[in-house]
Amino acid sequence: MSHGLLKGKKGIIFGALNEQSIAWKAALKAREEGAELVLTNTPLSLRLGTMDQLAEQCNALVVPADATSVEDLEGLVDKAMEHFGGQFDFVLHSVGMSPNIRKNKPYEYTNYDFFFKTLDISALSLHKVLGVLYKKDALKEWGSVVALSYIAAQRTFEGYNDMADAKSLLESIARSFGLLYGKKAHVRVNTISQSPTRTSAGSGISGMEDMFAYADALSPLGNASASDCADYIVTLFSDLTKHVTMQNLYHDGGFSSTGLNAEVVETYTKGLKKD
Repeated sequence: MSHGLLKGKKGIIFGALNEQSIAWKAALKAREEGAELVLTNTPLSLRLGTMDQLAEQCNALVVPADATSVEDLEGLVDKAMEHFGGQFDFVLHSVGMSPNIRKNKPYEYTNYDFFFKTLDISALSLHKVLGVLYKKDALKEWGSVVALSYIAAQRTFEGYNDMADAKSLLESIARSFGLLYGKKAHVRVNTISQSPTRTSAGSGISGMEDMFAYADALSPLGNASASDCADYIVTLFSDLTKHVTMQNLYHDGGFSSTGLNAEVVETYTKGLKKD
């Protein structure tokens, strides 16, 4: 059911690949709430994914752009401003990839060329996006930028590899730019630390299914779905959160605040007894 939270608002959504993507769900929800959209991803991702279907559903313009290329980002923002007739209201940064994870390189044997690519794609791309938006004065007063993170930025999760380092950097960039953009135009910059989610990007992480099951068992509300995350993203794009900025916001069913619960302890101790 639509509440018209984004009626009259316009924005860019990065990273929708297929129906599993959080960005895909966010685009549908933003459109449902009244927003006009520009969708973007790398040219390769556009060829491999099904964004044309999403664009049709959302009546959105699709602009290919590599989020690590300032030149591409400048072209994207120019086309978005032309399409929207001026400044716009929000941006979702849902961009992340680790060549080390894809190539099964363990953290202790990191390929540093791959590591630099992880940081560039998964974190520095946010700095580049914000830099282009800031210099072009592309966002309206009280605009909103949201980037997707994960709790591994604060706590060690074996198997999350160099993506943990990238998410830490991503959150730092959000805080640093949040100060500058807030002073410039009251633009908010936040990150969402989402539950483990079965997306195309997440599927490549070692032990993802076990991580998903553990988080779901530990969280008092269970794991938040991609669709639930999209709802949360919409609230951060809306005027209901005009004074929320520079925050890493946990959207994880309570996982981040739960040390132990009886059910998880019982399952663990039963496993020990079997050994």
